[in-house]
Amino acid sequence: MKNMGLTNMAMVSHTAPAPLKNSSTPALTVEGDALAIYVHWPFCAAKCPYCDFNSHVRHGGVDEERFARALAKELASFAERTPGRHVTNVFFGGGTPSLMAPETVETVLVTIADNWMVDKGAEVTLEANPTSIEASRFRGYRAAGVNRVSIGVQALNDTDLKALGRLHSAEEARAAVSLAADVFERVSFDLIYARMGQSFDAWRRELSEALEMAAGHLSLYQLTIEPGTPFQSLHAAGRLAVPDEEKAATFYEMTQDLTEAAGLCAYEVSNHAVPGQESRHNLTYWRYHDYIGAGPGAHGRFVDASGTRRATAAIEMPEEWASAVERDGCGLAVNEPVNDAEAAAEMLMMGLRLREGADLSRFARLSGHSIPQHTLSLFKAEGLIDLEGGRIAATAHGRLVLNRLLGELLAATEAEPA
Repeated sequence: MKNMGLTNMAMVSHTAPAPLKNSSTPALTVEGDALAIYVHWPFCAAKCPYCDFNSHVRHGGVDEERFARALAKELASFAERTPGRHVTNVFFGGGTPSLMAPETVETVLVTIADNWMVDKGAEVTLEANPTSIEASRFRGYRAAGVNRVSIGVQALNDTDLKALGRLHSAEEARAAVSLAADVFERVSFDLIYARMGQSFDAWRRELSEALEMAAGHLSLYQLTIEPGTPFQSLHAAGRLAVPDEEKAATFYEMTQDLTEAAGLCAYEVSNHAVPGQESRHNLTYWRYHDYIGAGPGAHGRFVDASGTRRATAAIEMPEEWASAVERDGCGLAVNEPVNDAEAAAEMLMMGLRLREGADLSRFARLSGHSIPQHTLSLFKAEGLIDLEGGRIAATAHGRLVLNRLLGELLAATEAEPA
């Protein structure tokens, strides 16, 4: 995904993924060979009061050419550490990636194709906000190689959108989803529920409309109060109320019932899809496979050329990150090995979020220990987990207490004699 070879995609039908330069179709993409790439665009038109992501507002404008060059340079540096890998998917997250010019997206994608082999039909997702969407820009992203979009709708009524600090209207959100479905073969959008003052009936109506709009995938997140956000300050001052634990659980269960009935099963705690429409990129995280994170504040987990699993995190401030890349080729603030015990804990934590669960034999290989059978039997008897085919999966009830479940599984494993 870099250099030319992508500009000729403008006329490619959106019903099939555009081929990427240097694309290949290996007979079998195995865990040790597959690689995902996350690209962080940290800029937003405004900072949402509930958001704790690494996002920044630049009223004086953004030197987009500088950041495009820095992303290309950092990706090339990562490629040197991961030779011979196949890229299976790319995700542009943020921030607001749909504030990027299509030419910037193309620069990044061409860089990826110049430095790695890219699987034919690789998933290429871009996050978009309804306020930054127009037909020509969407078609420009499609021509550059994007074949999936994820739209930050968040609510389908103007009162709640305003309360959430969103800049778009509900009508703009509906229009953006409709436009995306005309341009891209795969479309998802996000909603936030258990909002301030939201009733069960209101959420039922809103989710029912969303399910009618959905093109195969929905991300549905409960509102959480994150440290350091304006919502945290309001909540601490008693000026913002969110549902208590019992009511939040009812919202969650209602969400599962409605999406299941509509055929969009929860393949992960907050993500719902028609079978085959799951986000391949997010599955990379939850299945604990390798991914590179490029851009300000981006995180990565991958095995490098020496066989060492590494955890990386980039400098968060965009201009500081760009200067570091220009100077050193990479803007990392963290670049450290991940030991086997840490990897096993991370793998289990991510896998328990999935309906398919986590592979117990893989956990044992990473950690050097098996989860004690009596512990598994106890949690199964409590109705918190299912065990099938050598996998452990949290039940619907177990997903409501994931932190407790994970902590006790790991504690039991650590206590087991080697």
